[in-house]
Amino acid sequence: MHIAIIGNGIAGITAARHIRKLSDHRISVISGETDHFFSRTALMYIYMGHMKFKHTKPYEDGFWKKNRIDLVRKWVETVDFEQKKLNYSDGSSVSYDKLILATGSTPNKFGWPGQDLEGVGGMYSYQDLEYLEKHSEGLKHAVVVGGGLIGIELAEMLHSRHIPTSFLVRDDSFWNGVLPKGESEMVNREIIKNKIDLQLETELKEILSDENGKVRAVITSKGEEIPCQYVGLTAGVRPNIDFLKGTELKIERGILVNKFLETNIPDVYAIGDCAQHTDPSEGRRPIEAVWYVGRMTGEVVAQNVCGNKMPYTPGPWFNSAKFIDIEYQTYGIVLAKNPEGQESLYWENDKGNKCIHIVYETTTDQIKGVNVFGTRHRHEVWDKWLKEKRTMDYVLTNLAEANFDPEFFKTYEGEAVAEYNRQNPDKQVVFKKKKRFLELFGM
Repeated sequence: MHIAIIGNGIAGITAARHIRKLSDHRISVISGETDHFFSRTALMYIYMGHMKFKHTKPYEDGFWKKNRIDLVRKWVETVDFEQKKLNYSDGSSVSYDKLILATGSTPNKFGWPGQDLEGVGGMYSYQDLEYLEKHSEGLKHAVVVGGGLIGIELAEMLHSRHIPTSFLVRDDSFWNGVLPKGESEMVNREIIKNKIDLQLETELKEILSDENGKVRAVITSKGEEIPCQYVGLTAGVRPNIDFLKGTELKIERGILVNKFLETNIPDVYAIGDCAQHTDPSEGRRPIEAVWYVGRMTGEVVAQNVCGNKMPYTPGPWFNSAKFIDIEYQTYGIVLAKNPEGQESLYWENDKGNKCIHIVYETTTDQIKGVNVFGTRHRHEVWDKWLKEKRTMDYVLTNLAEANFDPEFFKTYEGEAVAEYNRQNPDKQVVFKKKKRFLELFGM
């Protein structure tokens, strides 16, 4: 049996690896992006000089031949689902018995005038990195459009090379459709502290060209003209499925799949960023374009393709990222604004660069989620507490167990509990302080 996988990101490669563990089927992984799988989240560190591309490849180049996984460096132009055939852009084709669509995401473009000029790029693919590198030499000023995770990564990348950068964010605070007020304002301060020109409530109106068809400036929604030679468009991503539109495959924003990652067409599956779950688990979104979802769906689809029926059950939501020098983790659901019936404990340190924000139900005290900024908490601990539906009293009493910082780092969980006790004099919590090396030796 021939199993074809379109996409060599974390979802497609995880599926291939686990299918090989389970079977001797012929496996082809097809992508025109790169010869070998690499860590997409590490692209920024190549540009910043922390890594080389070879360091982002989790497997040696000989791994694929050894495990009998064929890597095909081609672009799929169309899919003939009736004939079970993939048609490549070079005119060749290949037949399959089962097909896994792991085509990932593609950057949003909203029809801005000038968006196709020389010097306009994104930050998603390896080709985007090469394009940015090509335009970085002699770059006097850059503009980044879009206030999400990719946008702040690109701004940090440019900042690392001392390239003056204007960061256009349409909201009145960074990513405040996702982050609550305290966290959003903390990121604002971090961006400004690093001398990045953060322009809130500002959108891109037009990109202007010079006489050679290259970027020379942008016009903002406030009428300001910002001279620049590079524009990074990072206004979110969407499922990379344009080549599948107009086929019998059922598509909305993404490719519709059931609990078993099956599409409406027999022997066709979709995983990772391009999949839209018709019946997502509680607290999960229909489309989740994050690394670990790709990995988890890759593991599950391998079982189903090989005849071991297994539903995709991801458990409580979690994610992690970095806002320049502030690390961010989230477990469970913390919305930008608490819904009715929920309230928060929000603690922030005096310097305004660390916080612990726990959301819980007003009537039951059951925890719903947590944001941690500037310090680290253990995923396995919060995952367990969320699944067990623990109360604030239990969580705050044992909050030291969640800390994941190195032994010599200062901890802040006790301060967060003290803030809760100050706010709730009728619900005093006794914090169980965890003995650490520093404290044992009086340091």
